[in-house]
Amino acid sequence: MPKILLVEDEPDFSILIGEWLRNEHHIVEVVETGEEGIDRLKFYQYDIVILDWMLPGVSGLDVCKSYRQGGGKTPILLLTAKKHVDEKEQGLDAGADDYLTKPFEMKELSARIRALLRRPSAFSGSVLQVGSLNLNPTTFKLTRIGEEIALLPKEFALLEFMMRHPNQVFSAEALLDRVWSSDSEASPETIRTYIKRLRKKIDVPGQPSILSTVHGVGYKLDIPQ
Repeated sequence: MPKILLVEDEPDFSILIGEWLRNEHHIVEVVETGEEGIDRLKFYQYDIVILDWMLPGVSGLDVCKSYRQGGGKTPILLLTAKKHVDEKEQGLDAGADDYLTKPFEMKELSARIRALLRRPSAFSGSVLQVGSLNLNPTTFKLTRIGEEIALLPKEFALLEFMMRHPNQVFSAEALLDRVWSSDSEASPETIRTYIKRLRKKIDVPGQPSILSTVHGVGYKLDIPQ
């Protein structure tokens, strides 16, 4: 599940966008001001940022500039009521990857997000395969040799993240940062619990688990030889 930061000061609009994206299996965090957006981007990692241009105080354009000047690489989709070409050019020059003019259809928002997430080094919507496991982020299904394995949403999100980063070790804290919302009360014990649940569901009897524990460090997903 991609993790999205939405910076939007209109409550009704942010609720609408948030609900739409969560229904599409995204993890969505919402803040209302540019200052909050800058703070979140300093301390947490996201797969995409949806940023309203006309924010009170620090504008979305300034948030974008600040983030890019600090070396931030996450794709940014700028929401704007500005329609003139030179104003849109200003947004792209500030570091935005794309812009969407208000008002817009939610399906168009989804299409723009999918396009940004397909870019190299970002989330890819293709089917992931590790051994006999096939995970499809689009249909939200995990199968082994054609047989579906039922997962809870957070189990799916955790496994998807691990499958996208095979043979890499992640601490419990790093997994919390990438898979859970920043305001979640989840703890490292939560990660241990979910890893155990996943092992019960995806492990093949008599074979080592592909989800291994690196003692004192964290967890990794091993590619079967």
